[in-house]
Amino acid sequence: MPLLTIAGLPGPPLDVPAGRTVLAAIHAAGHDWWHACGAKGRCTTCRVRVLAGAEFLTPLTAPELRYQAAGRLQEAERLACQCGVKS
Repeated sequence: MPLLTIAGLPGPPLDVPAGRTVLAAIHAAGHDWWHACGAKGRCTTCRVRVLAGAEFLTPLTAPELRYQAAGRLQEAERLACQCGVKS
């Protein structure tokens, strides 16, 4: 199972089952992570900056592409509610 390390979160790296979103993995580990739209990809409050391992994440979703085009999501950023881990 892939491991996810998030700077600023206490504890060991998080286990992330394939197909689960990064946000779901953070919440399953008992951490609180802001997501104003209820994890529907309608805002950018859950954004994360990917420092390494982007190739192990699912492709950008339509909401992420829309926010990138509008300049609200940088190239190395993803929405935690939208990006998942590949199997």
